[in-house]
Amino acid sequence: MKSMTGFGRANYEKEGRTYNVEIKSVNHRYCDVSVKMPRCISYLEEKVKKEITNSISRGKIDVYITFENNSAKGKNIKINKELAKIYIDELKELASQNDINSNIPVTEISKFPDVLVIENVEEEDIIWNELEVVLKEALENFIVMRTQEGNKIKEDLEKRIEKIEEKVSKISEYSTRLVEEYVVKLETRVKEILKTDVVDHERLNQEIVIYADKCSIEEELTRLNSHIIQFRNFINMENPIGKKIDFLIQEMNRETNTIGSKSGSLEITNMVIEIKTEIEDIREQIQNIE
Repeated sequence: MKSMTGFGRANYEKEGRTYNVEIKSVNHRYCDVSVKMPRCISYLEEKVKKEITNSISRGKIDVYITFENNSAKGKNIKINKELAKIYIDELKELASQNDINSNIPVTEISKFPDVLVIENVEEEDIIWNELEVVLKEALENFIVMRTQEGNKIKEDLEKRIEKIEEKVSKISEYSTRLVEEYVVKLETRVKEILKTDVVDHERLNQEIVIYADKCSIEEELTRLNSHIIQFRNFINMENPIGKKIDFLIQEMNRETNTIGSKSGSLEITNMVIEIKTEIEDIREQIQNIE
């Protein structure tokens, strides 16, 4: 189990080229990857996204990449000759009009704006191979943190589902006594109203059958126990299970509501409230898992 929140960082340097990668994420319904990187290597953005989505399935993920190339390799010095000629012609004309010496050192011409240009001729394969190294390291650190957070959430979920299971077991015990208690109460009430000890047991049995069918929660308890088993299986899976558990929790909540509406027992009603409280806490927790 992994949390959707996490942070990972790594840096790498080779032959004067320096890379820094930071990855952080928060909760999100889907997988949304945003990459911020220098313009000179922006052509690698799709490769970066693919590397991220191969390992992460959910979360709002922000990737920050910085790159500095202080290496002589891949650099090309280019002189804008056409622009330099325009500067020279204009300066010669200015010198002629003002009777000034027109001998202009070439080094001075090179200082004019945009005459001397240093181009970075990046080699895509080299840059990507190096960036991939630091990206994978940052991603590994990122996943480690998400896993650690996920383990903490898992421990909390295990405690909560155990509490729910205990309450379901107690409700099952109470429900078996409901009909027996109803029989005694109904017979006593009939005798009080009719003021006689003679009771029509056939009619009484009909009422008992109707009541037993109406307040029976055996099916709901069976399904709820089945959901608890599924829940435990899910939280021990290695695959992303956030959406599956979210759906399962909805089903558990629905069965719990049905139990509460069918039961006329105060004890069961109180335990239903406790179960719903735990389910709501679980619902909040699973919003944080992948």
